[in-house]
Amino acid sequence: MQTVYWLVLFVALLIVEIITMGLTTIWFAGGALAAFLAGFIGFGLAVQVIVFLVVSVLLLVLTRPIAVRYFNQERQKTNAERLIGEKALVLEDIDTLKAVGRVSVGGQEWSAKTDEPDGKIGRDTIVEVEGIQGVKLIVSKKED
Repeated sequence: MQTVYWLVLFVALLIVEIITMGLTTIWFAGGALAAFLAGFIGFGLAVQVIVFLVVSVLLLVLTRPIAVRYFNQERQKTNAERLIGEKALVLEDIDTLKAVGRVSVGGQEWSAKTDEPDGKIGRDTIVEVEGIQGVKLIVSKKED
């Protein structure tokens, strides 16, 4: 009778995975299925728990990196993420130490700072957006 609980856990974990689509519970669903099979064969509860843990950890460690690499490749970047890699025009001299500087990218003005060694980029320079930190764009001089 206790093997039914593994089957219920398997189904519940699959439902959670389908709802979230986050690759969070699928590994444990595989472990629950393996534990169910171990119980169905006739192994005791201790063996079933060990099978659940071992299979879950193995699936997590061995297959998750592969699945994450190929999962949601078609995901569209949203909002500010789209700016990363874009060219921008410096509207106001950027001085990271003084926390000043503005750039225009995609028709929008943003506060900006840089990781350049001297922390400065002059006005009218074309820069590339490297990242976003809070409400500031991290930019670097565009290499020609």
